[in-house]
Amino acid sequence: MSVGSKNVKKGNTDKNSIWKKYNLHWVIIISIWTFFLTIGISILSEIILSNTSLVFAFTILLIIVTVGVISDMIGIAVTAAVETPFHAMAADKVEGAKCAIRLLKNAGVVSNFCNDVIGDICGIVSGVAGATIILKLQTTIVPRSLMTIVITGFVASLTVGGKAMGKSVGINQAQLIVYKTARVLDFISSKFGVDLIPETNGRK
Repeated sequence: MSVGSKNVKKGNTDKNSIWKKYNLHWVIIISIWTFFLTIGISILSEIILSNTSLVFAFTILLIIVTVGVISDMIGIAVTAAVETPFHAMAADKVEGAKCAIRLLKNAGVVSNFCNDVIGDICGIVSGVAGATIILKLQTTIVPRSLMTIVITGFVASLTVGGKAMGKSVGINQAQLIVYKTARVLDFISSKFGVDLIPETNGRK
């Protein structure tokens, strides 16, 4: 084999290893999904929130922020937890242990989905909810520009403060959070036949 052929083969191998190492296939897929999910959820949220009362819009805002915090906490826990205890639990046939192992084997994908995809979508939707609340606050005492600043600051502080607390809990209670998450996913899989976490064979 010539030197040129060896170099070409080595170049192709390097490209394939980079593709697998950094999971570029997942990056492309999740980027496309996030684009369409964000547009769809934003439109749906604007339609729903524009026809709701002020109290209901504020309740939805709190729910959205809570979902973002919990999702961020799960993403942190998956990266902080270790597999060893779950292998022992799986050997004892503890329910949810195998799903927990799959979560940890897919830690990068799960963390990206929870922290970035869900987090960004919740951030966008919470912004829509905040704007709806501002429009529904009919008052001549406080200028609308000041109300916008206050509501925006409130949403940002609630989100950042919640995620700061969630990160601390996610690190300190990583094993428990991963196990509880695995139990929920295991329940969904058994009841509805939807397997959200793929099997891994050690090569992917």
